[in-house]
Amino acid sequence: MNKGDRVIVPFVIACGSCFFCQMNLHAACETTNSGRGAILNKKDIPSGAALFGYSHLYGGMPGGQAELVRVPKANAGPFAIPDELSDERVLFLTDILPTGYQAVVNAGVTMGSRIVIYGAGPVGLMAAACARMLGAEQIFMVDHHAYRLAYAKLTYGVTPINFDVEDDPAASIIEQTPGNRGVDAAIDAVGFEAKGSTTETLLTALKVEASSGVVLRQCIAAVRRGGTVSVPGVYAGFIHGFLLGDAFDKGLTFKMGQTHVHPLLPTLLERIRNGELTPEVIISHRMKLEDAPEGYRIFDKKEDDCRKVILRP
Repeated sequence: MNKGDRVIVPFVIACGSCFFCQMNLHAACETTNSGRGAILNKKDIPSGAALFGYSHLYGGMPGGQAELVRVPKANAGPFAIPDELSDERVLFLTDILPTGYQAVVNAGVTMGSRIVIYGAGPVGLMAAACARMLGAEQIFMVDHHAYRLAYAKLTYGVTPINFDVEDDPAASIIEQTPGNRGVDAAIDAVGFEAKGSTTETLLTALKVEASSGVVLRQCIAAVRRGGTVSVPGVYAGFIHGFLLGDAFDKGLTFKMGQTHVHPLLPTLLERIRNGELTPEVIISHRMKLEDAPEGYRIFDKKEDDCRKVILRP
């Protein structure tokens, strides 16, 4: 990489040379975040890498939606992009595309796989795109925003399940798999913000440090014996009703965590260059940087069929 190169900057800030970076586990970089270990809050538990815009738990670094951004470890993070690719085609290499791709790889998706993705937001859509690219035969997608599900069905050929209509999505999924065995893998692209029961919502309102766990319970139920649960959705604190006994009985594998962006970039860039991935198609709104508050509002409120907002300074 040289001065003047056009680059993208991963949301993970990694040094590229520590124990974990040398293992291509860049999200576990032990030099960029001086905070304490997540959840356990003990000084002797090393923290993971610092992340842009992820609060003080992950280094307290400001986000990247600004005209100018300070980039720590700029010798290891920025990734050069060919001039022939437009900004929009490569923008999502910074975060949601590698996150969706890692989720699918962690899920063990190959030709003929049957999977379910909980959450039809940007990461869920990128996971669907990557699953199709890797040969998944059947993709269920669970959400309760009809416009998101309709888009995912049209674009990625998913089987949509609206959990406001289907009382138990996992049961519906199982009935649509051979032998009623369930899917090979389930991807939780929602995390701790999942809509739970009335009691769980009340606990959240009372600032109890717990996540509803509803999506994880659904994943455990929907996946077949010997299957995999992949979790790109962010969690913090304790989980309500984690069905460890069910997971044990079914012999499930769990893979989760922040995205190790850096080592995934060459592969994903090549997939974009040869047309196997077109991540920019999910963009629904293009706005000026000064209009960012409105962009956040319409995305949060799910107005105007908003899927993904990009900002230009």
